[in-house]
Parts: sequence; C-alpha cells; structure tokens
Amino acid sequence: MKRKLVSLLLVLSLAALTLIGCGSNSGDKADTGDAKKIVIRLAHPMAPGNNVTVGYEKFKEIVEQKSNGRVEIKIFGNATLGSDRVTLESTQKGTVEMASCSSPNMASFSREFMVLDLPYITEPKNQQKLYDAFDNGELGKYLDNVAGKVGLKPIMYSEYGYRNFVTTKKPIANVADLKGLKVRTTDSPVEVGVAKALGMNPAPVAWGETYTALQQGTVDAEGNTFGLLWDAKHAEVLKYAIDSGHNYSMHLLYMNKKYFDGLPKDIQDIIVQSGREALTWQRSISNDLEAKAKQHFIDSGIKIHELTAEEKEVFKTLTRPIWDQYKADIPQELMDLVQATQK
Repeated sequence: MKRKLVSLLLVLSLAALTLIGCGSNSGDKADTGDAKKIVIRLAHPMAPGNNVTVGYEKFKEIVEQKSNGRVEIKIFGNATLGSDRVTLESTQKGTVEMASCSSPNMASFSREFMVLDLPYITEPKNQQKLYDAFDNGELGKYLDNVAGKVGLKPIMYSEYGYRNFVTTKKPIANVADLKGLKVRTTDSPVEVGVAKALGMNPAPVAWGETYTALQQGTVDAEGNTFGLLWDAKHAEVLKYAIDSGHNYSMHLLYMNKKYFDGLPKDIQDIIVQSGREALTWQRSISNDLEAKAKQHFIDSGIKIHELTAEEKEVFKTLTRPIWDQYKADIPQELMDLVQATQK
C-alpha cells in the first residue's frame, strides 16, 4: 500500500512540474509578483538590420513602453523558428502567438493575397496612396476580413519593397538575358508565372535555404529587394543585377486571432496602436535603407543595369497576361481596390 502511495505522489509531483513548466513558456502569462506579465513570441524570417526587422524591433519597444512592462515581445528573427510560411502556420494553430509572412507566401493561406504579387500592379510613385488604402481605406478592411477567415488578426502591413532580379554568373541587361536562368521563387503561383513568362525556370526554395542554393549552383538567380539581399549577405555570391522592380511585396504581421481576442481590452488597444506607430516609422526609413543597400551592391562590385522606360515596358508587356491567368482566384472587387491606388 505504501509503495502504491509513493508511486501516486511521484506521478502527481511530475504532473505539477510539467504544468509549472508549461506555464512559463512564452505566450503564456508569467508571474511577476503583483501582476502577470504577458509574453508574446514574434517570429519572422528577415535578416538583422533589414527594414522589416527594425520595424518589428520598434514595435516591441513601443508595446513594452506603452504597457509599462506588462507585455514582453520576444522576437525570433532570421528564420530561427522556420520560414515565414512555417511560422505563420504555427500562428494559425496557436503554437506561436505572432508571425510575419511575405505577401507572396500569403497565397498559401488565401489565394486573394495574390493580388499584391501581380507584376507591376503597383508603382513606387503611388506608395502613399497604397499605404492610405491599407491603413484607412476599403483595401485594408477587405484583406483584414480575408485574414480573419483563416484565423489571423493583422497587426502591421510592413513595407518590404520592390523585387529585382539578380544572378550569380550571367550578366543581365534585358529580358533576353534572363532566358534559361534557374531562378529561386517563393511558392506564389504568380511569382512562378512571372518567371515562366520571362523565359526563366522557376524553382521554389524556402528563404532560409536560398543562400546555399545560390552558392551551390542549385539556382543561379533570384528576385528580391536590394535591402534584404544585402542584409542576408547574398551579395557575397551575386555578381549582376537589374532594377526590374517586377513584383511588389509587403511583410504582413499577424497574431493568432483567438489569442488576440482573449487578451484584455487595454492590451489589445496597446498592440494595435503600437503596430500603427511602428508601421509609420518603418515605412519612413525603408526608402533610405533600400537606397543604401543598392549603393552597397555597387561598391562591392556587383554590376546593376538600370532599365530605361522602354526596356521596362518590355517586362510589363511580357508579364501582363499573368493578370488574366488568376481572374478566378482574385475577385474583381479586390483588383479594383488595388488599382484605384495607382490613379
């Protein structure tokens, strides 16, 4: 009888320790004495110093300041918890509280997000109009609703930028030079379609594996912002670039909707307001960071061909049919909302 009692007590003790251990995990409320601290994990794939990365660091700073330490944001960047698609799936499931995903990879969660990938659907000169539509207009409300349907609460529509083609070996100065290149893409059907339309051979590769793929020759080209390519040290293996600006991307920061809804109302307000403030700051510094990264490319010996208006028009003409390919996936109402920002 004593032996059974001892065994029972041992089992109960282990169970108690397990519960204590679970209660101290990030994302739960940690006991700080008089109050409970809310610890929230934020996962993203972007490199240190990148415009998206510093935006989330600013978000952390503002949240913790506004909450007087009641909330702690733990950032896991540089794909330490996995690619953006993987970590956003974890956020959907509730095993990670927050994650950031590039707009191309958002197509895996809802095909409607492909609207942002369509080649040349937006132009840099109209960025402020696009921001206004996301922050205060119907476009933001529309995509907020789309995200809610897949269990996500939007916090920041972070500026990422315009993607440009770069190569490890072959000089590129026009569309013809891209033909036959094996280019890394995301899983976005639109991004894959653009590569094919330009005569390239698309190879979807997770971001965290792209540097090695370039280094080993698995792929010999990719399309991304100069800022991220520089921050992620891809310039070490790149030799040529072209300012194609063929695809605009945002990095979208989401929280598990059920988790957000379960937070105290004042904490919800702090998170939303902090996201807005951090976003304003992040967008304000993005252009400068991109320009500096481009200059770093040039200074490191990478040759960048600047497209003329006529040369860029060839890119637009060849990729325009992609819009028609996805009419069934992208509602006309959503297309109209995005195109309205370009007028």
